[in-house]
Amino acid sequence: MKALFLGLLMSLPVAAQQVSYQVDDQYYQGYFAKAQGESKGSVLLIHDWDGLTDYEVKRAEMLAKQGYDTFAADLYGAGNRPVETKAKKEETGKLYKDREKMRRLILAAISESKKLSSNDMVVMGYCFGGAAILELARSGKASDVKGYATFHGGLATPEGQNYDKLSAPLFIAHGGADSAIPLQQVSDIGEQLKL
Repeated sequence: MKALFLGLLMSLPVAAQQVSYQVDDQYYQGYFAKAQGESKGSVLLIHDWDGLTDYEVKRAEMLAKQGYDTFAADLYGAGNRPVETKAKKEETGKLYKDREKMRRLILAAISESKKLSSNDMVVMGYCFGGAAILELARSGKASDVKGYATFHGGLATPEGQNYDKLSAPLFIAHGGADSAIPLQQVSDIGEQLKL
């Protein structure tokens, strides 16, 4: 009976909403999916290099069905969803060149997420989003974050940065056949984290 109830719960629609917020006089468009049932915690999800698209919306809703309030952040700005590879590289390049802005945008998304859910938070990201959460983790500016998770994210540590200010557990998922990230970066981050 319990399995049947869980199956029915997982098939229910997720209570979700688009969320507009502002950072440095620019508008951003996030997406919030409320946990089904009692919330187990909160997740801030950082998008890949496409920007916040249906992929992140789907992942937010999947996490909500698992019982987590999930806010999918927007780091590019409302309506900015690049399609061509060149445009995607340009958007990520802007933030890689201005890492202070990248951190400000993630911290603003954390703040916005806390307006929607006051639960303990984990920050996670895919690809570019994985690299972005590592930027935040190194900064030590999100001391109330309970954990970080990066999936297929860029692992290179910029010169002058390190993980000395890491204040929460860090989970790194990287496939051995993933040729987008050189194995040297995997080895380097392992050494930096003293794994």
